[in-house]
Amino acid sequence: MPKHKGYVEKLMTEIRSLCEKRKAVILAHNYESPEVQDVADYVGDSLELARSALKTDAEVIVFAGVSFMAEVAAILNEDKIVLHPVKEAGCPLADFMNPQIIKRFKDKYPGSPLVAYINSYVETKFHADYIVTSASAVKLISKLDADTILFGPDKNLALYVAKKTGKNIIAVPKNGHCYVHEYLISRYHIEKVKDENPTAKLLVHPEVLPENQEVADYVGSTSQMLAAIERLGGRKFLLGTEEGLAYRAKRLHPDMEIMPVNPRAICIDMKKINLLNIKRSLETLKPQVHIEKEVREKVRSILEESLRLIR
Repeated sequence: MPKHKGYVEKLMTEIRSLCEKRKAVILAHNYESPEVQDVADYVGDSLELARSALKTDAEVIVFAGVSFMAEVAAILNEDKIVLHPVKEAGCPLADFMNPQIIKRFKDKYPGSPLVAYINSYVETKFHADYIVTSASAVKLISKLDADTILFGPDKNLALYVAKKTGKNIIAVPKNGHCYVHEYLISRYHIEKVKDENPTAKLLVHPEVLPENQEVADYVGSTSQMLAAIERLGGRKFLLGTEEGLAYRAKRLHPDMEIMPVNPRAICIDMKKINLLNIKRSLETLKPQVHIEKEVREKVRSILEESLRLIR
């Protein structure tokens, strides 16, 4: 992506013109690059974007995020065109859980509900009883009338939910993780940046390792971290998640000093989306996201019930 300011501004103007022509909205995740966040109509975490997708009256939705997010938008909007500019922008975390693994765990723990993290593909969600985001997982699971819960694919989020709810949370599978949060937000990165910024408050995502959650001043989803900045006090904050969130945080809080724990904590798949392929997608109305009717209807009902439980 060329960084020349005039070129970027020209692309953004062309994209906004195409949005008007196509009656389109752009939904962008907090981990997208600054220029993609700037051109979007809505920026947020998975839960916020799911709700935005549900409410929009646009005819076309362009999803600047990874593929499972675009799938959710398509499930919630069967009457709209949903575009995912780079269909190969997947999620290594979502790859850990599939229907075969789910069957193995359901056979081992019969009667235990399966709660699927939204960071999973539609064929996985199809077999779930509930679907949550990192922002809603604790709230929803605490309401379930079951002591043993199957949860996947992120093992670190499973441990966090277990700690918060007191329930027996079985990680499905045992080793599911996000490489950005597991390896690029390590104790080394945390201690290094804390040594350099001893007065800063540390906020981390629940996908980081439990021992790294324990040293944080706050643990929460990206939207929860943004809200916590206002409550925690202080003027300096370290964000232990994908580096893209720091840009949005600084936009929302320009008077505060905010930085990523590791500026190289980059989700490669999120960054596959850029202004050029967003523009191309709006011009061609491709690639479109299509979900089979049976799958779409079942997963939509699970999503809607899950959203109802956390209202």
